[in-house]
Amino acid sequence: MVGSGSTALFDRTLRDLEQWRPSRSQQGRLRSDYLELLRSAGPAALQRDGGAEHLTASCFVVTRDCRQVLLAFHRKAQRWLQLGGHLEPGDRSCAAAAIREAYEEGGIAGLRSAGELPADLDRHRLVGTFGSCLVHWDVGYLAIADEPATPRVSYESEAVAWWPIHELRAADPQLAARLDLMLEGAGQVPNRR
Repeated sequence: MVGSGSTALFDRTLRDLEQWRPSRSQQGRLRSDYLELLRSAGPAALQRDGGAEHLTASCFVVTRDCRQVLLAFHRKAQRWLQLGGHLEPGDRSCAAAAIREAYEEGGIAGLRSAGELPADLDRHRLVGTFGSCLVHWDVGYLAIADEPATPRVSYESEAVAWWPIHELRAADPQLAARLDLMLEGAGQVPNRR
């Protein structure tokens, strides 16, 4: 069901993606695809039950010194991932949904968003047992934790832990590349050690 909250969230998401200017051409092409999906599907593109393909919001939480990133071992995907999930009608923006999801899945309060506009886009097929969800059109955001506080595991994950970013590059180069892109966009120099 599409209500006024869903319409406002849709309008804000569309406007934020229109305003965002990615620094890489591949991200620019993805941005065009995302805008096309939103314009053709309308608010249903933001809903978990709006179809097999829909937007999600994720949050890469890093320490202030950009040496560690908070990851969750996702119960369904059976791999380490950034925090994130589906948008909800009460979310005021996709960025707010990402911060909400980060808190729900990681339990760290007081996260500071690095910006209201997306930091990256990542469309991917789902692995594991995701029901009717086949493809997530993920809108990624960066958030800063003032201290590497002790995370809390949610029902969606088997574990949540701080990872040294240099170890992530060896363990999951694709995930690390997304994070590096976000750090570059936020004016942070990715720590290569």
